Amino acid sequence: MTDHAPAAPSYDDVRAAAGRIAGRVRPVAVVPAGEGLWFALEQLQHTGSFKARGARNFIAAHRETGTLPAAGVTIASGGNAGLACAWAARGEGVPATVFLPESAPRVKVDKLRSYGADVRLAGTEYAEALAACEEFGAGSGALVSHAYDHPLIAAGAGTLLDEIRDRLPELDTVVVSAGGGGLFTGVAVAALAHGVRVLVVEPENCRALNAGLTAGHPVDVPVRSIAADALGARRASWAAVRTAARPGVTSLLVPDAAIAEARRALWEEHRLVVEHAAATAYAGLAGRPGEYGKQVAVVLCGANTDPSDLAV
Repeated sequence: MTDHAPAAPSYDDVRAAAGRIAGRVRPVAVVPAGEGLWFALEQLQHTGSFKARGARNFIAAHRETGTLPAAGVTIASGGNAGLACAWAARGEGVPATVFLPESAPRVKVDKLRSYGADVRLAGTEYAEALAACEEFGAGSGALVSHAYDHPLIAAGAGTLLDEIRDRLPELDTVVVSAGGGGLFTGVAVAALAHGVRVLVVEPENCRALNAGLTAGHPVDVPVRSIAADALGARRASWAAVRTAARPGVTSLLVPDAAIAEARRALWEEHRLVVEHAAATAYAGLAGRPGEYGKQVAVVLCGANTDPSDLAV
């Protein structure tokens, strides 16, 4: 690990996060979906994704330690992380400044503003928005958050696992999708602490974690997938790569066609509307949950999607 790479959270960090966010996020619902299979319905979380957990933990932890500035928080993200950060900041009564590329969809800009965020458009791609965000943080004193590469963000996401185990004490395997690796890292840390196996699933052409695992360190990858809006990190975090190398973790790649089919199946067979990132996890089972144990839970991580193409 490099000197400046954030470390993975410990299980104690996940437990501390659970205490901070208790009563501030929705406990996950776990429902049966077939023989040996359960769905963890995190798409029903505040802001429509699991990101609310990490954002709440990040801001609450800084308030707890007296390091939450009056200038509030800032983040570069046009997706779920930006929405979660703005929502969590509003809940803690601090300002949120969110940087997006100029090409960001109007619907996301409007949603962010509905949470009270100061939305600023900068550049034509995420990297330029991120640079503007970091410059703003340095000049204003605002606390710079990250979409996934921070132990407090990952620990917050990891609180999902114990909630699932409360409902499924004999859980064998948890299935999650991965982009930059925040959700995977937190969930895996908690799962491995209880001897629960982890299946982490990525699109074939959006494989930052799998590529980093193969190389032994984070590497840049091309991003070309129908799930790239949520899983489109060009490189996974060091914490995710190191966690993926631990015994009990299996990395799996799936084609876009399988992701699209899984998303349709979730709607047609279960009447669940999810984004392609959530369907990626389900696609990893390929209809064979029994291969991974008697109790398998799939985390449906988000529902910020246009459902118009799901009509039957």
